[in-house]
Amino acid sequence: MSEREALVHGHCEPRFEAVRSAFEENFRERGELGAAVAVVVDGTTVVDLWGGWADAARTRSWARDTLVNVWSTSKGPVALCAHLLADRGLVDLDAPVAAYWPEFAAAGKEKVLVRHLLSHRAGLSGLREPHSLAQLCDWELTTRRLAATEPWWEPGTRSGYHALTYGHLVGEVVRRVSGLLPGAFLRREVTGPLGIDFGFGLPAEDAGRVAELVQPPVRRSDEQAAVLAQLAPAAVAALTNPAVGAAGANSPEWRAAEIPAANGHGTARAVAALYGILAGGGAHGGPPLLSASAVERVREGQGSCRDLVIGAGFAHETEAGLGLWLSGPNGSYGPNPRAFGHDGFGGSCGLSDPEAGVSLGYTMNRMGPHIADDPRKTALIDALYGAL
Repeated sequence: MSEREALVHGHCEPRFEAVRSAFEENFRERGELGAAVAVVVDGTTVVDLWGGWADAARTRSWARDTLVNVWSTSKGPVALCAHLLADRGLVDLDAPVAAYWPEFAAAGKEKVLVRHLLSHRAGLSGLREPHSLAQLCDWELTTRRLAATEPWWEPGTRSGYHALTYGHLVGEVVRRVSGLLPGAFLRREVTGPLGIDFGFGLPAEDAGRVAELVQPPVRRSDEQAAVLAQLAPAAVAALTNPAVGAAGANSPEWRAAEIPAANGHGTARAVAALYGILAGGGAHGGPPLLSASAVERVREGQGSCRDLVIGAGFAHETEAGLGLWLSGPNGSYGPNPRAFGHDGFGGSCGLSDPEAGVSLGYTMNRMGPHIADDPRKTALIDALYGAL
């Protein structure tokens, strides 16, 4: 066994040895620095592996309880909060957002529905006015600006990935209805009772076990300008207002804030557990949190299209459900087109497949250049389904 393979620790049932092999190959062949992967099948954890380094200097080993920022893999837990409220009859997904958040009706948004927020169809992929990272960390300011702004396109007509605004939009509905920010609501209703090691932002007491994110090589400024020039204004706003990378996400300000679209911190085991609630018919290691109909609603397709923000990155059209993306013809979450999940900027992933009774969580710290479908994630999913 090579030195890099020796850095891999944890448990893997013999049937899923191919997942371990793919995980080890990620270190040998795909430039992995530090990472973890967990797989749950029918409520049982069959893979729980971790390895590599928690920092760029390779001074800290990745441990069983290492936390890392998972970027947009956080959006699944945000959506879960909204679906819990909907399942209790406290939120109507077909009601106008303004029914819960009256200020949101400004600038022609009075007919935007809650389902439009969940499916990236609200037309609010980014703000029109300049919005800094420090301002993004200010919940009240960000939600106030979102309520006042005009949509980039007619809401409900197509998706445009709400990269950084998603968590504030869905999360403010959660706050208006429950009285709690989504992080506190998730902790009270899900992660606290189930002992799931995940939250939006990072408590100060956990600073010693968080992995350092490492940015992929950046394009030259002229190349970056050429790429941006080809994007629609809605995409530029989504991806650059503000522009956030590893340095920003490693900062104390980012970690102290609540940015539910992008600053969830957790272990792969925690991601697999959260997505496992949806794969397990609404339950994971306890009584059901969601009804079967509510779980099915999460993957209710809202229409496939070439997404206005991330469409150029896929060979096929993509389709969002009500909070997560369908595997579809891309096979982003395995061969079942009705499996669903979410990727995080740079590589991380959460996957749910109710038909197979499977969930997967993958976390890492060396970011790749992909918004979705990183080759390391794809290798793990291919190995998983080859073993089922």
